[in-house]
Amino acid sequence: QLQLKESGGGMVQPGGSLSLSCTASGFTLGEYAIGWFRQTPGKVREGVSCISVTGLSTNYADDVKGRFRVSRDYVRNTIDLQMNSLKPEDTGVYYCAAVRRRATCVSTSAPPVIGEYDYWGQGTQVSVSS
Repeated sequence: QLQLKESGGGMVQPGGSLSLSCTASGFTLGEYAIGWFRQTPGKVREGVSCISVTGLSTNYADDVKGRFRVSRDYVRNTIDLQMNSLKPEDTGVYYCAAVRRRATCVSTSAPPVIGEYDYWGQGTQVSVSS
């Protein structure tokens, strides 16, 4: 059974950093494009960042560009989201999602779209507050 799990969430002050990881069981992440999404109470889940199957293409939502960085670790079989200069509006539950499609996150510079992804983790809470 294909499962994803996020880790690394927590509470941090504005301006701080957190690193999230997405791990997989039942499959190899290296064969999948990965998206990161977040959901704030009362809002729809929104795309934050994605990385292509090859790792050569990454996209970001405008409000996280220059602050977040997504990367692959093929040895650990994880996708990491480094979040720097965090703001209170970054607060939310962060989800990773996967799809086995080489074109995902390649042909556009837009952030990930929910409907493109087939497998989802349970989410990890990120809270940015002073």
